[in-house]
This record gives sequence, structure tokens and C-alpha cells, in this order.
Amino acid sequence: MYSYQDVLAEVLIDETTLQKRVKELGEEISRDYQNEDIVFICILRGGVVFLIDLMRHVTVPNQIEFMAVSSYGVGTRKSNGEVRITYDLNTNIEGRNVIIVEDIVDSGNTLNAVIQVLSTRNPKSLCICTLLDKEDRREVEIPIRYCGFVIPDKFVYGYGLDLDDYFRNLPFIGVVDLEKLEKIKGKK
Repeated sequence: MYSYQDVLAEVLIDETTLQKRVKELGEEISRDYQNEDIVFICILRGGVVFLIDLMRHVTVPNQIEFMAVSSYGVGTRKSNGEVRITYDLNTNIEGRNVIIVEDIVDSGNTLNAVIQVLSTRNPKSLCICTLLDKEDRREVEIPIRYCGFVIPDKFVYGYGLDLDDYFRNLPFIGVVDLEKLEKIKGKK
């Protein structure tokens, strides 16, 4: 196994900047949903770290739910195009304000499929809150209401985002040095 430093090209978003922006998003959501309640639906697994920090800054009543959706194979950096719901909600969202919490929006295909499924369940409102947006990679229009950062088309990890299912615990967003990663994987 290698360490995160072995493949870190740069720190794209440091811990202080991340936490400041997450707090701002929580405050914005609280203002927008004053006198309302929210159901946060976290897309597992990457969105968990972001959700936990975000909800600490939300002052309106809220519940959390989880969905697991897969479109990536282990060890890949590209979606295979097939979207599967591997874990579904346990809560009825009909008539509720729903905010989908996502770690990163890339092509938009996976999130578009989630939006289509959840829309059939008749929520009062449905919107997206993403930590990261790779808008240059978008293939499908996604109505993002709350966005932490628009980032360039780089392979990132940390703060919930994984690299081969590791390093979600890093307090910052790092960029993977793909050449170093390939060298390390070639030695195995």
C-alpha cells in the first residue's frame, strides 16, 4: 500500500478553505429554508464527510437519508454509464423539501438518474448541493443550487472522495499525480 503523499500532485483546496465554504453553504441553506424542514439525501460513500460538516451549520430542522448509487468500477476514474441504485431510502419523501448532497458532480449522468428516480416520489422540492463541480466534464444538464467549488478536470481525492477506496479521511482535496500512481501500481 502507498501513502497519500506518494501520489499527491498538489493540494487543490486546503482544510481551512473547505471548512469556511461548507459553513457558508450551511448558512445559505438555513436562510433559504427558514420555517421549513429538510431531508438531506446523501449519496454514499463520498458525500458523507461533506454532509456531516454541512449539517453542523444548518439551523433549520433536518433529517438525513442515504442512497448508494454506482456507475464506477473499483479502480477506475470514468463512469461506465450504467447507473445502479445499490441502497435506497428508508424514508418517504413525498411532500418534503429534499436536498441531494453529493461530493462531486462530473458528467452528471449518475446524478441525473438519481433526480429522475426521486422526482417520481413527489417531493415538495428537490435540489442539489455539491461540494465540487467539474462543469467542464458535464454531459447532462444538472440543476445545482448549492455549490462549494467549481474545479478543473483533475482527478481529486480526500475529504470523502476516494482513491481506490482509500484516503477519504484527508481533511483537504488533493490532486492525484497520475504518473506517480501508474508507476506505483506498475510495481505491484
